[in-house]
Amino acid sequence: MGREKNIRLTPPSQRLGYTSGMNPPDTLISKLLKSWNFLYRRGFIEGFGHISARLPDDPELFLLARHSLGPRANPGDFLVIDMKGRIVSGKGTIPGEYPIHLEILRARPDIGSIFHYHGLHSTAFSTSEHTLRAIHLMGTLFHDGIPIYEDPRLVSNPERGVALARALGTHRAVLLRAHGAAITGADVEECVGGTFLFEENARRAHTAASMGKPLWIDEKLAADAGGELLKSRGPFKRVWALVESDSENMTGTSA
Repeated sequence: MGREKNIRLTPPSQRLGYTSGMNPPDTLISKLLKSWNFLYRRGFIEGFGHISARLPDDPELFLLARHSLGPRANPGDFLVIDMKGRIVSGKGTIPGEYPIHLEILRARPDIGSIFHYHGLHSTAFSTSEHTLRAIHLMGTLFHDGIPIYEDPRLVSNPERGVALARALGTHRAVLLRAHGAAITGADVEECVGGTFLFEENARRAHTAASMGKPLWIDEKLAADAGGELLKSRGPFKRVWALVESDSENMTGTSA
């Protein structure tokens, strides 16, 4: 047998062209990668959508999925963006609707991650006489309300980004009329878990509305239930377990 060679594996943040001093944590890149593949495989993206995450060591920078990212993402598909909308590191084209992420992150220092997508069931409530509310236990995560941003056009400039952030206010999610939704979280796990459960609540509400008058959960009860869920973070942990499981299955399939 030949002598074994010591192979040094270079972290993704270094081998993918991120500049010195602005390397995003490899764990954050890994989480975004798993999240993208999970959300794409489960039909949340289908060609339209993007996810971002604030860099923990520099809140003025954030990672954002590049424009036209397909179902199979890799670490190099995430760009480092500054608060002026400039690509600091990475290769690729910035999404046209990057102001969604930039302006919400600027306005809300408590937010660490954002996902924008065009959910079928949730978006339907932006063009309906019904106001989307909690109709399922997990929907109580959004008990404080789901505002609607009235402009259906692409959020492709700072002015629209600011208006969207203003519409979101202190809430966890905002619907974009006849367009989509933006879901936020303190971190990637909370953002992805929130997205999954937001659309699940919308799907159940859509089904209930098709059967007659929806029976929404009482507002006070929803606030109590949602407060318990947010305190435990149990729902986010459960969804993230699905994300991890999907990632393991993909790795096993490609092995």
